[in-house]
Parts: sequence; structure tokens; C-alpha cells
Amino acid sequence: MKLGRCVRSLGLAAVVSCAHVGPFVWVDDYAPPAEAVASRDYQIAPGDLLSVNVFRQEGMATRERVRQDGKISVPMLGDVLAAGRSPGVLTEEIQSRLKAYINAPIVTVAVEETRPLAVPVLGEVARPGQYNLEKGAGVLDALAAAGGFTDFAHRDRIFVLRRQPALVRIRCTFEALSRGQGRAIAFRLQPGDAVVVE
Repeated sequence: MKLGRCVRSLGLAAVVSCAHVGPFVWVDDYAPPAEAVASRDYQIAPGDLLSVNVFRQEGMATRERVRQDGKISVPMLGDVLAAGRSPGVLTEEIQSRLKAYINAPIVTVAVEETRPLAVPVLGEVARPGQYNLEKGAGVLDALAAAGGFTDFAHRDRIFVLRRQPALVRIRCTFEALSRGQGRAIAFRLQPGDAVVVE
């Protein structure tokens, strides 16, 4: 009799411990940080290919891929931080710094090529790993790239880990994604995100 109660207690403890998924916010309740909402401009990222041109200064033109440290090298100025800035903000920065060398410089910065969206997909998926997705890809795209779920996956425990700057776990379900319910289907992955299936 005591053994039966003990086994039942252990089974209940296992269920309770598996039921705890840690802190998260449902995708329908997720609100991006105010600064992300305020800034709708494209943010330059490492791996992007930029062209920088200075009007009537052909020797100042450069075409550079943003390095992993987030910088590009500009003639006369050396290294300039590009990552995390919009092309407009970077244009103003370069223009301002060039005033020490050129009278009234007119600078244009263009993003010629964006880096692919590299997203790690981990946990109970067929092929865990990092996948290059199209810009604007959603959670379903990441799951498809990783070959779908394993037999042990909880289809209601799909999390996107996002730093903004603190880590937030955004939870969605496969049912909501596949049926296009709520905000799950419109949710877009961003550089630095990871998808985890428990």
C-alpha cells in the first residue's frame, strides 16, 4: 500500500516538474520595446554589404561588408560603427566627421545586400541547428527548416528567445501558428532570435 502511494507520488512529482516551463509571455501579449516601435528604419547588422559615396569625391567611395565588430572602414575616417544604426543615421555620422576634411560633404549610404537571417532552432525538432531564413520569416519557417517536430515535442511549448536588451521568452502554439490565430502568424523573427521547442 505504501509502495503504491510512493509510486503515485513520484508520478505526480514528475508531471508537476514537467509542467513548469519557466517565465514567458504569450505571443498575443508580447509588446516590443518602445525604441523598436519608434524606429521603423532598417537597422544595419554585421554581414550587410554597404556602399558609401561622397558627392564629387570619387576617391572617398567605398563598398564594404559590415564586420562582426559592427564596423566598416571609411577612407580618411578609419573605422566607423555601422551595426545597430539606420542608413540615415550612419549617413549623418559620416557626413559630420568628414566636415573636418571636406567643405559641406554630401554623403549617401545604401544597403546593397542584407545578411541572411540566421536563426538557431533547438530542442525537440528533427534537425536542430542554425538556419538561414529569408528576411521577414516567421516561426513556421524556422520549424520547417529544422524538419518539424520529434515525437517527444510539446506542440504548445514553442518559444522564441529574444534579447531586448534583457532576455524574453515569447511562447506560441503550433495550433495558433498553423491556423493563423491571433498574432502568432504575423510574428516575425529578428536577428539574434532563437527558436526552442520543448
